[in-house]
Amino acid sequence: MIELYHCVNARSFRPLWTLEEMGLPYSLKVLPFPPRVFAPQYKEITPLGTIPLFIDGAVRMTESSAISHYLAVRYGPSPLSVDPAEEEYGAFLNWTHFGEATLTFPQTLVLRYGIFEPAERRQPAVAQDYAKWFLARLRAVEARLDGRDYLCAGRFTVADISVGYALVLAGMIGLSEEFGPNVSAYRARLEARDGFRRAVRAQEEAAAAIGTLDGFGRPLEAEGKQ
Repeated sequence: MIELYHCVNARSFRPLWTLEEMGLPYSLKVLPFPPRVFAPQYKEITPLGTIPLFIDGAVRMTESSAISHYLAVRYGPSPLSVDPAEEEYGAFLNWTHFGEATLTFPQTLVLRYGIFEPAERRQPAVAQDYAKWFLARLRAVEARLDGRDYLCAGRFTVADISVGYALVLAGMIGLSEEFGPNVSAYRARLEARDGFRRAVRAQEEAAAAIGTLDGFGRPLEAEGKQ
C-alpha cells in the first residue's frame, strides 16, 4: 500500500492530486504543519522532518513533483506522463520542474516572512519582493497558455499538477488577483477537475481526524509558535 505523509495544502498536495487522478489506492497520513513543531515524532520516520514523505514498498521519496512523475510512470502507462518519444517530452520535464523550483520557491518565502513567522520576526519587504519575483516568473506560464488548455502534449499531465499547485497556493496567499487572463482561466480549469476535488476532500476528511486546522494545516492555536 502506498503511504503519503501530508500537511493540508502543502507541496504534498501534488502527489495526493496525482493519486486521485490515477485512482490508485493509498493511505493518507495528515500531520499538523510544521511537523517538526507539532508532530516531532515524525522525525523518527524521516530525518528531514519535511512534507511530503512518500513510501511505496522500499521506495521513499520527498520531492513532490518527482513523486507525481514517479507515479505516472511506475503505475502507467498514463496520460499524465509524456513519453520520451513524444515531441514535447522536454517541455514536460521543464514545466514539471518549473512548478517547484521556479514558482513554489519564492512563495515559501512569502509564506515564511509574511505569515508563518511570529509578528516580531516578519519582514513585509522580503515577502513583497518574493511575491514580485513569483509574479514575474508567472509571465512564462501566461505566454505558454496562449491558445492552449494545458502546458504540453495537448493534454493534462503531471506538469499541470506541478504548476497548478503553485497557482492554488498563490490564491491562498493573496497573489491570484494579479494573474493574467490565461493563468486565471487555467487555474479554474484545473480546480474543476474531479481528481482535484477528490484530493481536496481527501485531505479535509483526514485533517478532521486530527483536529481543527487553519488553511495552512496549522492548529488554530499555533499563531506565533513556529
